[in-house]
Amino acid sequence: MNKYRTHNCAELTINNIGKQIILSGWIHKKRDHGNLLFIDLRDHYGMTQCVIDNKNEYFSALEKIKLETVIRIEGEVIARTPETINKELATGSIEVSIKNFYVLGSTKELPLPVFSDQEYSEEIRLKYRYLDLRRKKLHQNIILRSKVISFIRKKMESLGFLEYQTPILTSSSPEGARDFLVPSRLNPGKFYALPQAPQQFKQLIMMSGFDRYFQIAPCFRDEDARADRSPGEFYQLDIEMSFVEQEDVFQVVEPLLHEVFTKFSKGYSISKTPFKRFKYKDAMLKFGTDKPDLRNPIEISDVTEIFEREDVKLEIFKKLIQKKSVVRCVVAKNVSSKPRSFFDNLDKGSKAEGASGLGYIILENNNGMLEGKGPIAKFFSNDAINTLCKKVNAVGGDAIFFICDIKKNAEKFSAWARTEIAKNLELIKENVFEFCWVTDYPMFEYNEIDKKIDFSHNPFSMPQTPMDLIDKTDPLELLAYQYDIVCNGIELSSGAIRNHIPELMYKLFKIAGYSKEEVDNKFSGMINALSYGAPPHGGIAPGIDRIIMLLAGEKNIREVTMFPLNQNAQDLMMNAPSDVSEKQLKELNIKLVKKD
Repeated sequence: MNKYRTHNCAELTINNIGKQIILSGWIHKKRDHGNLLFIDLRDHYGMTQCVIDNKNEYFSALEKIKLETVIRIEGEVIARTPETINKELATGSIEVSIKNFYVLGSTKELPLPVFSDQEYSEEIRLKYRYLDLRRKKLHQNIILRSKVISFIRKKMESLGFLEYQTPILTSSSPEGARDFLVPSRLNPGKFYALPQAPQQFKQLIMMSGFDRYFQIAPCFRDEDARADRSPGEFYQLDIEMSFVEQEDVFQVVEPLLHEVFTKFSKGYSISKTPFKRFKYKDAMLKFGTDKPDLRNPIEISDVTEIFEREDVKLEIFKKLIQKKSVVRCVVAKNVSSKPRSFFDNLDKGSKAEGASGLGYIILENNNGMLEGKGPIAKFFSNDAINTLCKKVNAVGGDAIFFICDIKKNAEKFSAWARTEIAKNLELIKENVFEFCWVTDYPMFEYNEIDKKIDFSHNPFSMPQTPMDLIDKTDPLELLAYQYDIVCNGIELSSGAIRNHIPELMYKLFKIAGYSKEEVDNKFSGMINALSYGAPPHGGIAPGIDRIIMLLAGEKNIREVTMFPLNQNAQDLMMNAPSDVSEKQLKELNIKLVKKD
């Protein structure tokens, strides 16, 4: 028999009444009633209430013991009285009468309490993460993470995928974020890079004749932290398939995500398959973002042509339109009775985001005709207002908010207005997961900082334009077989059908400013492999951390990561990154130079 326990702390029931048992765990709470001392004993599995009376020789010792001390108890299972049954606990019908106990692990004063989910500073929580992880909410999040990953693995195997491991030490590649570099001791002056993603390797697996690959893959990117992105490292469900088109990838990912979210989302409503699909340009118009939150029913409209009419006299908008600005609008339904502060706060909020403000018209019915009220209504004829309302499906009692700016800014600020109006009007649906695909991304984008054309997404994507027409097409008009899967406004993954034709790859990289020699040098493994008969292939890589974050109902990805770094990419618990000795630096042929 195990000397530490006969049962775990979630196992005992009325069926065990009268039995002598052994439990081990942490002292979660104590309640001293004078002649009786109640102890909630906790382990990984759950909680058991234990009781000792003041006649027991161990009473005074247990009375003085600190919370979170690890103890072993021996005792008898007894029934609770009806009025003390705790239906929220699996063990709530019984308690253990303590006969004796032993301290297995003592504790110092706690820097944060474990028995509650009270908010504490990130610095304290991450420095003492092993204590933080004992707390119920975070502990359950990590258990959820394990169960979801296990479920995904089994599901992928049932779909005919095999899991392969790709290298951690590899070469640097231009994938959008900074690499973590690792100096090579055996190759002085040269560096490995930790993979931002197994992108090239999973393509090479397809070129090696394997058909369906997956991996719960660690990825490393030296980028700033955000609520939905960890600095340093993260995990993704990496998928690649041979002899597929875009639709084949969707047919694998949609049922997988639907099943994962149905099983682990605690009764939430899940989008039915097939998920809604939006072309990139349509998503940017309707939602102002390629990460649309479909729980919000509001859509954005382009009304530039309305402001170009002669019977619309808003000259400041007309001048901006002549300089290539556009006008986007958001309709707020049934708000005419709202106080002035509703409109003023939206205007002030948009200015805080960097916009020049929100113009608006409040609509009223007047004998069957719509009339406009508000700061800019006087610049519209009645006919212009009624034409506008038909275009954007607005009626009396509604208000229309306008943004006039260059296209990029108009998208950004109208997306902000869409979200804020929906929040104010409580339109965002709760307890639902709304999925959608965003497809047909531009192959290239213009880099305003470097004044050059860059790849917009993955440089290894297949363009939708035939190879013989690439040189005859404006690069910014080229679309790629690239796609994102989005849930509740959070991008879970980007994916693409890959470019498996070397000649086509050279053409596309040339547009982005890479010579043939540079491509051969930077991507020698990939180019060589493609030259020996590569199958058409494609894939995707949903983020494990973001999936768990959504399922757990958390807003910060650190709440579903066991040992995350802080926002400055530091591990406060292990003191990383840390200084290294001169001896280590010499072995690596590295000399540190202090900045002025």
